[in-house]
Amino acid sequence: MKRIAILGSTGSIGRSTLNVVESFPDRFQVVTLAAGRNLELAFEQAQRWRPRVISVSAESHAQNLKSRLKSAGITEIEVTHGAAGNVNIATHPEVDFVVSAIVGVAGLEATYEAVRAGKTVGLANKECLVAAGELITAEARRQGKPLLPIDSEHNAVHQCLRGGRIEEVRRIWLTASGGPFLHTPKSKFADITVEQALNHPTWKMGNRITIDSATLMNKGFEVIEACRLFNIPAEQVSVIVHPQSTIHSLVEFVDGSILAQLSVTDMRLPILYALTYPERITSDLNFSLSDLRHLDFCPPDVEKFPCLRLAYEAATAGGGKTVALNAADEVAVSAFLEGSIRFQEIPKLIEDVVSETPVGKLESIKDVLAVDQKARASARDKIAARGATGKSPVGVGTREN
Repeated sequence: MKRIAILGSTGSIGRSTLNVVESFPDRFQVVTLAAGRNLELAFEQAQRWRPRVISVSAESHAQNLKSRLKSAGITEIEVTHGAAGNVNIATHPEVDFVVSAIVGVAGLEATYEAVRAGKTVGLANKECLVAAGELITAEARRQGKPLLPIDSEHNAVHQCLRGGRIEEVRRIWLTASGGPFLHTPKSKFADITVEQALNHPTWKMGNRITIDSATLMNKGFEVIEACRLFNIPAEQVSVIVHPQSTIHSLVEFVDGSILAQLSVTDMRLPILYALTYPERITSDLNFSLSDLRHLDFCPPDVEKFPCLRLAYEAATAGGGKTVALNAADEVAVSAFLEGSIRFQEIPKLIEDVVSETPVGKLESIKDVLAVDQKARASARDKIAARGATGKSPVGVGTREN
């Protein structure tokens, strides 16, 4: 029986993880949950799964949840909150496996502390490795514990690497759907709305990752993540656009062999793979080869999608550059969703913030978070300055009510 903690239990990956657990009750047990701000779903999950501990975002939310649980006759669940609560969830002594699925750097400290506590971690939060990958992977090596990727692309690479050693790899190929604007001329980018950017052609995901997919920043983050996870330089990681999203990644070996991983576009499969590794167990997540009619590939257009170029540059520089890249992107995407900047302004804002951030040497999570906060403040200041000068009219590309 594998005992599980889920950081981000109310998000899409968290809910999919619980779906997998429900399908295999003899294999997995939920021990702790970090549920964030969604109190209604947190209450439902607490009722259904009866974790030892559940964490929410704020103290007021914790009091609310505790009161609701008490009214329902549930008093055995400990309710915590905030960053300390998340760390408690991730390092609980009864937990064997931690699913890290909190979006952004909010899950960074808890993920790092889970690794330090000797837990096996399944990573669905790419921002952790983008911002602090060198620290996290070094600690995992010290602990002798694997970091198991849940992102479909890196999960696919992990599976392909079972066919050869990392020393035998010539190149890792990360596939990209191309997002909703693969065939949209760059001249039309100024008119892109929030609704259009959130209409991903293949995957159903949270808002930030969907916008990142539309800008190809998500793929840029995955390049950095691949460098950290598999300990290879950025020049050995390539991106190829594959609209069908049937092949999730490929690994090219030095002898010319290429291994590809194909499966249904369902996040439950990489979650199940990570939870059961090194085993493979029977599931109903089957892919029909008769549906495999054609596979299209083309190189990404980095002129139209400059976020991918910015990510490669940050990956090569390392240090504070990748921290600033993630922080500025998170602020920029939020501003776009709110209507404060246009879609095409996202990469420009990110580039401005990253260019002013020194590489530096980050010795601790505290150092990472300090760079992160400074980059966020800079990004917000730049957005405010643009609004004040009228360069980016509020309301362009906003969601209709």
